[in-house]
Amino acid sequence: MKVNVSIIGLGLIGGSLGLALKRNRDIHITGFDNSYSTMQEAYRRGIIDTIAVSIDSVSEDADIIIFATPVNTTVRLLKGVPNWKLKKDVIITDTGSTKSPIMKAAEPLLEHGITFIGGHPMAGSHKSGVSAAREHLFENAYYILTPTHEAEKTKVNQLRELLIPTKGKVSILNADDHDRMTAIVSHFPHLVASSLVGRLCAQQKEHPFVRELAAGGFRDITRIASADPIMWRDITTQNRDELLNQLDGWMFEMTNVRNMLLQNDSEKIQSYFDEAKTFRDNLPITTQGALYMTYDLHIDIPDHPGVISEVTKILADERISLTNIRIVETRSDVFGILVISFQTAKDRLKAQVALTEETDYSSHIV
Repeated sequence: MKVNVSIIGLGLIGGSLGLALKRNRDIHITGFDNSYSTMQEAYRRGIIDTIAVSIDSVSEDADIIIFATPVNTTVRLLKGVPNWKLKKDVIITDTGSTKSPIMKAAEPLLEHGITFIGGHPMAGSHKSGVSAAREHLFENAYYILTPTHEAEKTKVNQLRELLIPTKGKVSILNADDHDRMTAIVSHFPHLVASSLVGRLCAQQKEHPFVRELAAGGFRDITRIASADPIMWRDITTQNRDELLNQLDGWMFEMTNVRNMLLQNDSEKIQSYFDEAKTFRDNLPITTQGALYMTYDLHIDIPDHPGVISEVTKILADERISLTNIRIVETRSDVFGILVISFQTAKDRLKAQVALTEETDYSSHIV
């Protein structure tokens, strides 16, 4: 039985959803985007089956409508949904990274008997736009659903079933819990990373060479500061209250750290780092969390001609695709001279096994 899915917004997330859902041959996808050239590219790539001529027409035959638009855009568009021609049992969902404002905007839909189930696939990329869409983007990533209390379990299960081809880990949370937890592990760390970059920028005039030293571990731990500033402006304003709570907690923590340094108690300092190391080392490494991540493999290789081509040949022979490769010059806090990034955790593990079998180079997943 054919299921008609309409996707509004054909960027990285909407395009990747389209590709993933197309793994199910019973799904027909209609797409709409403000950019006609984007819709044409999505059609050419097989992301969508039909181009919608207007945002109203995208809804008429849809069994499920997915808003893959920025949160502010989704909030605005939801206001017009009651005026759309909709099927009786249609399910509407979204992909926004903050849920509370969207769930609030969706409340009027309940009065019209329309089912809305919030959604957030916790996956991303350093690239954007439909050209960056990838079928595997959501594999092993958490896909959070935030249904209203009124949402029927059958409708929630129907959406769960639809999302099976994404190979994501579908979990249920309420909107407030979602926003609080994403503030802790995603939104606030972005603020911290940006502030660390700001500290570096402020001090490089006095110490110009510090910019070169930042090419190693510092660049890695602040990678998320390179994300789209407009998107993060919106996330920060949308999740402002939770971020303020996290900032208050951070300032309290930094006060404790400052006092620890003033006391200069070596045992207490070591204990502080021991606790952080133990907790961090026990975090999951096989699944993708709330932050966009690359699957990096750090390799300790000798410095001789042809060694990098030797490594890449082993990967090529095993048909393992890589997304980036670089040599790290400042390694006081980074394992290995060579860092290779992969598209999935599976590719990274396969590469580690292949390199271990073929060479005596040590490798490490951080």
